[in-house]
Amino acid sequence: MTGADQERGWRDDAIWWFAFGYAACYAPYSALTKALTGGLLPKMERGLTGFELLPATVITSVVGMFTFLTLARWWRFASHGRLFGVSLPRPTRYTFLSGLCTAAIIGTTTLAYTFDGVSIVFVMLLMRGGVLILAPIVDALSRRKTRWFSWVGLGLSLAALVLAFSEEGGYDITLVCAIDVAVYLVSYFVRFRFMSRLAKSEDPAVNKRYFVEEQMVASPALLITLGVVAWTGTSETALAVRAGFTTFFSRPIVAEALLVGLLSQGTGIFGSLVYLDKRENTFSR
Repeated sequence: MTGADQERGWRDDAIWWFAFGYAACYAPYSALTKALTGGLLPKMERGLTGFELLPATVITSVVGMFTFLTLARWWRFASHGRLFGVSLPRPTRYTFLSGLCTAAIIGTTTLAYTFDGVSIVFVMLLMRGGVLILAPIVDALSRRKTRWFSWVGLGLSLAALVLAFSEEGGYDITLVCAIDVAVYLVSYFVRFRFMSRLAKSEDPAVNKRYFVEEQMVASPALLITLGVVAWTGTSETALAVRAGFTTFFSRPIVAEALLVGLLSQGTGIFGSLVYLDKRENTFSR
């Protein structure tokens, strides 16, 4: 087998490794988030609120993102501009907007698993199933061919949602949680549209450019937003975010919270790499 054949074989198999990485990060990410907010770990006196947890997880996501892009040596794929004579990577207008959508996805994903009285399985079904339903719709709007297994995913997602809502109490969900899931799905729809327009190219460099420019915006934008809320807000939510930047770091579960952020970034990296593969469009953060 020639070197070219081996490289082509790796590319054909890569999507399955990306999918495995996504699942390997997502399962402990959601479980650990629920454990932290439910006060289920032995050294916890009380559970965290979602907004108290967010700052630490987003800080880790920023560090994880910059570390990955640096180790992968992908900064070179981004568009560059000059600042004080120094060439620096920068997003374009559309990758910046896509990055803002991804920032909303990061925040709403973590918050979705922190609400009391709502089944984590039901929330996961709404989020994951919703994305699988959106994917063929985006394909149709973008005039891309939808492969048969995407239609199977759509059918299974619809069937699971119908079953969940048909059971007594199966649709119990708070208003705040419903808004969170709605923001998540709308953000994904807009992000998918940007991806279909700017990525999904035969040229791997084009897809990597989109990935780098989007990722360099997403986590930092969310961190800045949380910082502004913590600095200027006076509501109960703002005070919880402020505690996440301050008193939280004196608690004994800091390491676990940082791990949530790292796993969250892992789902984002692997999920985006799967979607950007020109053959697929149904995996997500």
